[in-house]
Amino acid sequence: MGKFWERTLVLYGVQAVLCISRNLCLCFYFQEDLEALIAEFQNLDAKKTQVIETACPPPSPRLNGSLSAHPEKDELILFGGEYFNGQKTYLYNELYVYNIRKNSWTKLEIPNPPPRRCAHQAAVVPTAGGQLWVFGGEFASPNGEQFYHYKDLWVLHLATKTWEQIKASGGPSGRSGHRMVACKRQLILFGGFHESARDYIYYNDVYAFNLDSFTWSKLSPSGIAPAPRSGCQMAATPEGSVIIYGGYSKQRIKKDVDKGTLHTDMFLLKAEGSGKEEEKWAWSRLNPSGVKPTPRSGFSVAVGPNNRSLLFGGVHDEEEEESIEGDFFNDIYFYDIGKNRWFPGQLKGPKSEKRKRRRGRQAEAEGAGDEEVEKQAPQGPVEIVKEVVAEDGTVMTIKQVISGPAGEKERSESEEEEEEDGALSPQVEPCPRSNAMLAVKHGVLYVYGGMFEVGDRQFTLSDLYSIDLHKMEEWKVLVEMDPKAQEWLEESESDEEEDDTEGAEGGEEEEESSEEESEDEEGEEQHPSVQPDEKHADYLSRTEQYWIKLARSNMGPDAKEKKVVKVAHAMAKTFYEDSV
Repeated sequence: MGKFWERTLVLYGVQAVLCISRNLCLCFYFQEDLEALIAEFQNLDAKKTQVIETACPPPSPRLNGSLSAHPEKDELILFGGEYFNGQKTYLYNELYVYNIRKNSWTKLEIPNPPPRRCAHQAAVVPTAGGQLWVFGGEFASPNGEQFYHYKDLWVLHLATKTWEQIKASGGPSGRSGHRMVACKRQLILFGGFHESARDYIYYNDVYAFNLDSFTWSKLSPSGIAPAPRSGCQMAATPEGSVIIYGGYSKQRIKKDVDKGTLHTDMFLLKAEGSGKEEEKWAWSRLNPSGVKPTPRSGFSVAVGPNNRSLLFGGVHDEEEEESIEGDFFNDIYFYDIGKNRWFPGQLKGPKSEKRKRRRGRQAEAEGAGDEEVEKQAPQGPVEIVKEVVAEDGTVMTIKQVISGPAGEKERSESEEEEEEDGALSPQVEPCPRSNAMLAVKHGVLYVYGGMFEVGDRQFTLSDLYSIDLHKMEEWKVLVEMDPKAQEWLEESESDEEEDDTEGAEGGEEEEESSEEESEDEEGEEQHPSVQPDEKHADYLSRTEQYWIKLARSNMGPDAKEKKVVKVAHAMAKTFYEDSV
């Protein structure tokens, strides 16, 4: 839990407090007390006796929840999740419904819901007007060292708006970070982890829940199984098989020292039988072609159109004994199940802009003559943006400025359009993040929330973006959020904050954020100005030490020098581009 479930809060020394109401906090440190706290939450929820639907603003910032597409309506269903404000962790069992057509949110309060949790799994099936199945997840102690991992199974009947706990024996042990998909008339569950104060364990076991008989069975597939892991990609194929990719695990290499592993292997779990109870399963390793995702954890997954699964975002951590530094991503990778091939999702840009520019070029050609146009060079500098993946998986953005005819190469019309889209119309896209919530409806991908880090500060998000996966033209912003407006309490600050739930409920920011903004504005005026006709490289060389000092002051003395320099260069680049 906390930063995200693969990271251990012990490293950060975080104090987490779970709030029952605005002025009441209960703190328990042992497993029995965690169970008592969960029971107390359930007693509060049991007081709700009727279904209440309320139109509401977008949900508060969160990560590690679940976002699911309604099987019959143009709606998305958000359940659970967590939020960390620097001192306290808030857990949710709230249920929100997003109306796609109206771009509006509704809070749905249903009696006897599952207890509050994060890092659970949810799967939707079309049975009886639609069912949302939820398994597992976790709850935590105030000091972040004790975890309660659920092993309960729930179903939300969407037509009747009722929660039901399914009590079936023989199911998986308590866990979080696992994956679960609906595959024909079964729920297939794989992996995950369980963590206690003294130890942890990662799983690679497989369970099937029969949606007709409501019974669990533990599968014993033949072949070599994936290594134990959590947070992997899992997708069901049309034939009833299951794809597994990537994930994260850690192991203890010596006392109090753990080593994390980012898995990049891929497996197929295939049913070998007639679909009866005695169905046999087998593991086999996949060796896909194409461009695989760069190593990462905390990515989010969904199933897209055209027999493709996808992953979005994530983080690549550099772990040391006392800290974790991460590079966050906002890219999309597709896996074509039929072709066993990976490829990155590339934005094509809006067609309307392309057509407009194409018509402009045609008009110029008609006026100047075809031969002259072929020889004509761009009048001004053209900026070409390319992404290069280094051997270690780092994605570097390289900008090449071509100033005149000497640097001009022959390019196809589509390449020119892509370059112009990048240079003339910078596209909106979600900021890099991990542990976001994804759902696909009518071929459109929706990305909600998640988190990223800058130095020691964690930003939890509540924005909502969408992109048409058929066209891959542009991201659309459905709900905006300014991360700088988010509450963040430093460890040194006292616990005198009486309004414990305001940050978790998404309340409006007060004077503190406006003061920060005014300070930012004043700081901008003091940045080294860009001289006339000064190139970016010259500006960076002249002002680099200033930006490194500024980055260090924002990131704190414990930040790695390499990370500080990287952030400093990004700040200088942003200021330079805004100035010119």
